[in-house]
Amino acid sequence: MILRLTRQREVEAAVSNRSPVTKADAANPRGRLEYKWIALSNTTLGILMVTINQSILLISLPDIFRGIRLNPLLPANTSYFLWVFMGFMLVTAVLVVSLGRVGDMYGRVRMYNLGFAVFTFFSILLSVTWMTGSAGALWIIIMRVFQGVGGAFLFANSSAILTDAFPVNERGKAMGINGIAAVSGSFLGLILGGVLGPVQWHLVFLVSVPFGLFGTIWAYLKLQDNGVRIPSKIDWLGNVTFAVGLIAVLTGIVYSLLPYGGHSTGWTNPWVLAGVIGGVAVLVLFVFIETRVPQPMFRLNLFRIRAFTAGNIAALLGALGRGGMQFMLIIWLQGIWLPEHGYSFAQTPLWAGIAMVPLTLGFLIMGPISGVLSDRLGARGLATVGLTLSGAAFLLLEILPMNFSYPVFAVLIFLFAVGMGLFFSPNLASVMNSLPPEQRGAGAGMLNTFQNAATVLSMGLFFTIVTLGLAAELPTHLFQGLTAAGVAAGPARAVASEPPIGSLFSAFLGFNPIKELLGPIGALKHLSPHQLSYVTGRKFFPSLIAPAFSNGLHLAFDFAAGASFIAALASLLRGARYVHANQPLKEEIAEGAIAAAGATGLLEEEVAVGEETA
Repeated sequence: MILRLTRQREVEAAVSNRSPVTKADAANPRGRLEYKWIALSNTTLGILMVTINQSILLISLPDIFRGIRLNPLLPANTSYFLWVFMGFMLVTAVLVVSLGRVGDMYGRVRMYNLGFAVFTFFSILLSVTWMTGSAGALWIIIMRVFQGVGGAFLFANSSAILTDAFPVNERGKAMGINGIAAVSGSFLGLILGGVLGPVQWHLVFLVSVPFGLFGTIWAYLKLQDNGVRIPSKIDWLGNVTFAVGLIAVLTGIVYSLLPYGGHSTGWTNPWVLAGVIGGVAVLVLFVFIETRVPQPMFRLNLFRIRAFTAGNIAALLGALGRGGMQFMLIIWLQGIWLPEHGYSFAQTPLWAGIAMVPLTLGFLIMGPISGVLSDRLGARGLATVGLTLSGAAFLLLEILPMNFSYPVFAVLIFLFAVGMGLFFSPNLASVMNSLPPEQRGAGAGMLNTFQNAATVLSMGLFFTIVTLGLAAELPTHLFQGLTAAGVAAGPARAVASEPPIGSLFSAFLGFNPIKELLGPIGALKHLSPHQLSYVTGRKFFPSLIAPAFSNGLHLAFDFAAGASFIAALASLLRGARYVHANQPLKEEIAEGAIAAAGATGLLEEEVAVGEETA
């Protein structure tokens, strides 16, 4: 009896503190120790590759559109610009839950390997784009969508693979290192886009290929599927309703950025309203379906776990606060600050990325540190302090003038990044630790869906807030400024009546907004050389847009700060440190006994222990 109780404790310890192991792992403990670092390095490479691919377009879009001979600022082409830019993000937001669930059913490593291969294959197809005009844009959009499918496979299963590979007391550190890859990729993408785009725009897509080929082969040879796998059926009805509902909502948000019917935004467009309202209705139907089907895709019962629910709410609100702010800061830099400090509009995309380096450094420093600390202290305190710090940074950014002192700006965005670094790794580790072993893929997918969808929603909200602020004041400033500079009243009025989103997109893409607005209507040829130099100079447009942009930006900062503080409250309510495996369900102890038996060679006796426990 004593022997049986001792072995039961060993089984429970294996379930509580370790990932499921194989006989080969038990015979070679050093091999198991090495495997967790293999899993970390491979998943880090995958996340790095995907995030580089996301951010590289921020800088290289002008070169890509010049390469395919398409002007993205023409009204007829704006939708191409939005879909090239946003399509990848929309696909990953929609698919990560489904693909995480598929990983739980058929093997996380198998699905992760497939994601690497799919991502690499469509990167190759993107790099050989030969068409021009609208056909070239459509090719890039479609290939980016399929590339996003591969990215969704990687996002959905990487956190679950790490959770399977690392013991409980090291998962925060693993998530922190993996998070560094995500932020590093965002920064490296900005630099690579600025360097490779002007050389040859095809290189922007080709740069991912060698890493993808290496990662695919390495993952196939080295990664092991050691997670708990429960056979089940795919919830087709849930998958379809979820995809339709979320696609409708996010597509509506994307098209809300375009002007409609004389309004500066598209929120009066019937199709936008139908997409958002209809999508929400379908998502409500999806929730109802998930409460009725026997094996749902979206495990609503996971929300009974307090740490999981609070972590997801905090992640969603945190993404809602920060998702659109990076783009607002970039537009602030590219459209106002950098031109006023001597940089041409063509140079601003690259230098905006360089100016944002403190944002990356703050996360790189704090991400792994907070991960290690969360392994010892738990997530609640670190994550809550981090979100509060980020919210305070937003309020402090609001105090800055439009033509700020860069060291102060650098300190504030560094402070914001430190706060997010304190939040990200502990929160992710807390959510993943709270999940039952067989639900880690689905749970990670749910978390990623909330974050990605909130990011798209955040961009739509912030662009709407800033655009409405611009629409109220920019036309008057533009008309007065242009006529004072010598532009005839007719062309000046025509330019002032243009939707302000065009000026934002122009600055974002590194084009001189005044040239883009006045050039097509022939107003520039009537100006003297001195007037032309002044109107198209670096300081003219920033001086006109700064007052109107400031009002909208302050509202956006207020919204971001409020979302961050509410997220901090949600994080505070996550409760004490909780690891699901430390409080296993009876049937999971039995399953854990079977899994651990491969390590001890005592299969029959430990199954009996599990049955007695049940």
